[in-house]
Amino acid sequence: MNKKVLLVEDDLQMQSLIVDYLKDYGFVVKAFDNPKDVLEDFKTNNDYSIIILDLMLPFMDGFDLFNKLKAIKNVPIIISTARGDIGNKIHGFELGADDYLAKPYEPRELVLRIESILKRNSNKSFKIGDFLIDKDNRTVLVDGYAVDFTKIEFEIFIYLVENQNKISSREQILNATSLDFNTKNRTIDMHVSNIRAKIGDDPKNPKYIKSVWGIGYKFVG
Repeated sequence: MNKKVLLVEDDLQMQSLIVDYLKDYGFVVKAFDNPKDVLEDFKTNNDYSIIILDLMLPFMDGFDLFNKLKAIKNVPIIISTARGDIGNKIHGFELGADDYLAKPYEPRELVLRIESILKRNSNKSFKIGDFLIDKDNRTVLVDGYAVDFTKIEFEIFIYLVENQNKISSREQILNATSLDFNTKNRTIDMHVSNIRAKIGDDPKNPKYIKSVWGIGYKFVG
């Protein structure tokens, strides 16, 4: 399992504490306090398995940096911040954050959250309901038959599956895939419609992908 962590934290005392703690648990950590330096590094060294991102940063808001990092590569992100209010949490999850930790917190909790996300993402081949999924080979079988997904359809399907029984907004789907950030909601709806057709899901009475009016979709398997 790749245990390389990108830490973005401008409180140098907090940064040092997190780095030392993560290293004790076998993580390789590269830490930054300047968003501009983070972006320069990430453009060429984006083999990180996870990003720990503070929101209150100099020169750039953390949410803006979040979007820029996701545009380069879709790496799991845990938001670690003193902005613990519900509005910021909701916005973070809407953008596609994998977790949200409000400061102060115990470093051990951060380790557990990281390990949980990495374990989930390491399951490259797995069975869920009627589907056999191989993420490495980008294949999906339903009742033994191969599904001919496009790249975007596969990304959307995997995101919905990995968030089974959770409501995924269109914005979350957009941020979790390689879709262009200017993609309209109707385009996402079109992709979901195509996915349903390919897996034999009746749009009027879906068995697998439910529509959640005004929000997005939910995979129920």
